Amino acid sequence: MKDFAVVGSGIGGSSIAALLDAKGYNVALFEKASSLGGCSSSFSHKGYTYNTGATTLAGYEDGYIVKEIFDAIGFVPEVIKTDPSIVVIQNSKITPRYRDFERFFETLNANYPHAKNREFWELVYGLNKEFYKYSGHYYTNANIFAKVKSLISFLPLSLRFQKYLRVDAYSFIDDYFGAIDEEYLQFLEAQILIVAQAPAKEINFLTAALSLGYTFNENHYAVGGFSQIFEDMTKNIKDVYKKSEIVKIAKHEEYFELHTKKKIFRAKKIILNSTVYESAKLFSDIKIKNYYKKYEKLDNHQSSFMLYMTIKSSKEFHHHYQIIEKSLFPHAISQAFFVSFSDVSDTKIAPKGHYSITASLHTDSRFWENSQTYKAQKKELEGILQNTILQKLDINESEVLECFSATSKTFEHYINRMQLGGNAITMKNFLPFLPANDTSIKNLYNVGDTVYAAQGWPGVMLGVKNLQRLLGA
Repeated sequence: MKDFAVVGSGIGGSSIAALLDAKGYNVALFEKASSLGGCSSSFSHKGYTYNTGATTLAGYEDGYIVKEIFDAIGFVPEVIKTDPSIVVIQNSKITPRYRDFERFFETLNANYPHAKNREFWELVYGLNKEFYKYSGHYYTNANIFAKVKSLISFLPLSLRFQKYLRVDAYSFIDDYFGAIDEEYLQFLEAQILIVAQAPAKEINFLTAALSLGYTFNENHYAVGGFSQIFEDMTKNIKDVYKKSEIVKIAKHEEYFELHTKKKIFRAKKIILNSTVYESAKLFSDIKIKNYYKKYEKLDNHQSSFMLYMTIKSSKEFHHHYQIIEKSLFPHAISQAFFVSFSDVSDTKIAPKGHYSITASLHTDSRFWENSQTYKAQKKELEGILQNTILQKLDINESEVLECFSATSKTFEHYINRMQLGGNAITMKNFLPFLPANDTSIKNLYNVGDTVYAAQGWPGVMLGVKNLQRLLGA
């Protein structure tokens, strides 16, 4: 009998499993795929290695949540600091997002001049630095009394930032600048969408400021690919089951039974790293099914179209680029996409002289449901993204050794989810409406990018810390 069974090995699942194991609990970690990490993993294809989706590690520095959790696990990842965090390419303008404020601002102000620029970006910088100093707040959904008590813990944070919480980011930016060039607005929108996973009209300005300001924090490149992070983080856990999809969970009085296709496991407590709106299908218990079904409305169908490439080139590239075009890409919901290169020294992920490239574009999973048009759509978008990368980054077509793509259907096949990027904290989906890391069901918990606190490494790790508190671990 396990103390904890963790279902899913994404950022949240692997982190809480490793943390509980470090605290002395008997833990089992289950993953459907052959590699740990979910949509933040890496994989091999025709002899080359690629990051599946996520390509940046943010929040790993003193005083920040990712470092705090890694330290509690006793885990030191093999990473390389990346600065600039992103190089933004929009039309003829190139804007490196350096960590140093003045170095970034000099280029930003030259590319997008405005009298309010310094005041605005100093506000973003200050909010980003101040927000992470707050602690002591937590969130629970165990019952109404516990929930109200937890909400009270947010009062200091809410009072300090209330003027930025009450207004959507689009309106705040519009009012702040008075008049803003459309190109500059697209620049801001594209970077907000990368981090917040929602457009400026749907989120409050504090969330937008943290999204625009994350490049002022340390960002890191994972040596050997993201799966290496998860492998190393969980190496001390005795029972890690890969290629072990949990197809059914049965609740008993004092324990749960977890069913794979071949075996049955027992655990006192369950932590699901699955999407909160798809977890109902794992259970037959009506009370549990009804608990998760009320969150099905959170599925916004937002997903990613991924392009993977290997090139052989003597050029040097930055780790990350964002390319912003003038109009939406076909079969997509964005006019910008993110392109990540392996480090030139990282021969674990690509041979010397080669680069592994992962590019991601926001799409809607429903765009890929028509089997008659699926292949043609995929081929069209794959070709457009490849040509855009080659043109914008001055890569010769003859240097491309491998190129293929993945849709939301691909992710559904390998990791059991079509929605990617999690659920943003929006003006409609905010405390106290967020699903929490605990539930009203005894000994049943959640972690990941569709429950408190948010998506990305820092957001999910805030949820891991919150869950640790709720478990008393």
